[in-house]
Amino acid sequence: MQNPNHILTDSFIPVTLEEIQKLGWEQPDIILVSGDAYVDHPAFGTAVIARLAEYAGFRVAIIPQPNWQDDLRDFRKLGPPRYFFGVSAGAMDSMVNHYTALKRKRRDDAYTPGGRAGYRPDMPSVVYSRVLKSLYPDVPVILGGVEASMRRFTHYDYWRDKVLPSILVESGADMLLYGMGEQAFLRILQLMQKGVPFSSLHNVLQTAFIARDNDHIPPLKGYGETILPSHEACVQDKKAFASAFRLTEEASNSWKCDRLIQPSGSLKVIVNPPFEPASEKIADLPYDLPYTRLPHPKYKNKPPIPAWEMIRFSVNIHRGCFGGCSFCAISAHQGKFVVSRSEESVLRELEKVVRMPGFKGHVTDLGGPSANMYHMGGLDLRLCQKCRRPSCIFPSVCQNLNYDHQPLNRLYDLTMNVGGVKKLSIGSGVRYDMLVKRPQAHRLDYGLDGYMQRLFTRHVSGRLKVAPEHTASSVLSRMRKPSFTLFEAFYEQFNKTCRDKNLPWQMIPYFISGHPGCYDDDMEQMARIVRRLGLNPEHVQEFTPTPMTLATTMYYTGFDPYTGEKIASPRGDRRKRKQKNTLLQPLIRKKPVHTVKGKQRK
Repeated sequence: MQNPNHILTDSFIPVTLEEIQKLGWEQPDIILVSGDAYVDHPAFGTAVIARLAEYAGFRVAIIPQPNWQDDLRDFRKLGPPRYFFGVSAGAMDSMVNHYTALKRKRRDDAYTPGGRAGYRPDMPSVVYSRVLKSLYPDVPVILGGVEASMRRFTHYDYWRDKVLPSILVESGADMLLYGMGEQAFLRILQLMQKGVPFSSLHNVLQTAFIARDNDHIPPLKGYGETILPSHEACVQDKKAFASAFRLTEEASNSWKCDRLIQPSGSLKVIVNPPFEPASEKIADLPYDLPYTRLPHPKYKNKPPIPAWEMIRFSVNIHRGCFGGCSFCAISAHQGKFVVSRSEESVLRELEKVVRMPGFKGHVTDLGGPSANMYHMGGLDLRLCQKCRRPSCIFPSVCQNLNYDHQPLNRLYDLTMNVGGVKKLSIGSGVRYDMLVKRPQAHRLDYGLDGYMQRLFTRHVSGRLKVAPEHTASSVLSRMRKPSFTLFEAFYEQFNKTCRDKNLPWQMIPYFISGHPGCYDDDMEQMARIVRRLGLNPEHVQEFTPTPMTLATTMYYTGFDPYTGEKIASPRGDRRKRKQKNTLLQPLIRKKPVHTVKGKQRK
């Protein structure tokens, strides 16, 4: 392997035949096909995988946003790769990218120049894979990215209102890398360099593949096997669907889990367990590669790419989230256990940021899935290795959790000492439930008060984003979110600091309407509380069921898969709009109506 401590270069991964010929290649070893425009930045998964392949000594090319509606020339222009095609829908799930919660077509796409819609199909993971298998049937196709990752098992598709099989079955792809797949990807490359046939790659962790009933699949040494309810059983019986979900969620929240096998017709979907949480050295590697951090020159005369504009001066410092929110897919994709980068790696990236064109001294974010989980985890990892709890902070903060905020304070200090950095803002959401109403000893030892004061006074860019999501305790419980009283305590501390320091900052709360178990009177209660606190509810997200989340399972089945308790969900455009508008429009004084779908609340 090469040394990852590269300097910033001005070379891009090739995307055209001319670029490949200039490099003197006969053919690429690997071709990546992506639903996103190609931005050579570590916030874009295709760029990360491409740079890792380059780092491992492979010749890699990218086909960004190919036209799937013409004679398929974009798929054919580079010819077949020596080893395999890698396919990703992009940084977002395409259906969330394309449609609102009311299933209305969106008019923009942040991962395309000018934010223009229409440059990728619905479900690119399926469409691209089918095209490639039709053109090059003997070349393996490997799926990756969040769209494929969250559809690796039988899942409920909200947009089609249908239970669908694993995306491997739908797409015809040969393999799937789920989650943050760098370790699995590098392992595959190592085995292929040694001459191991692709058809024999059955024991790579964090991969999934299809087997037929008569195929001999060698067991994974050191791992057990769990058989999930079949796809057909999940289609016919919601209890089977709920059971399958529970098994997969418990596995995703485990330090080490079994290989999961789900029968699907005459096939078996085999999902190997993930790698254990990465070391700091492994976490640093993808970020230390020589990205240009810019869009490819092919977009030079095109409008800016909104997603890149938003993140180009920000830095990701950790992956994973132990919050366990029921509507969120982060833990199922990135994992529950937080993996943090070293200070040295973060500072190396910051030194590249300050040299970027257009940088004027403002680092717009230093965070990740959460703003404040850097270097946090179990005090005794032996306990973590036995735990399947979905959240380390709900319904209460785990006694084994080290939530020391002093490493973050130190990282903020180091960031402000980087030459050229004048301001650091925190744009990621803050988990306030680790900051307020905590034991006095922890407030001191973990630097909680110091972190809040520093955050409020030095790292707010006008508005501080937090996500209480709701005010009703019954809804918050379904969401696996803390009591709203904790938000009120955090908001009070924020306001006090702003008054004392004469700061004009605002706090912007994020709320969700239409969540399973949320009734119309819950929204009316929330509207009253929000207005009493003087909050401006600009951001109200209508609940959107997405694969592999607890909330989606409750929405589809109508009950909690852990307790069996029945749970009603708002359905239909009229009722969903009503819940959202209750919070956005001026409160109308009237007697609360306890209804869901017109039926009396029980």
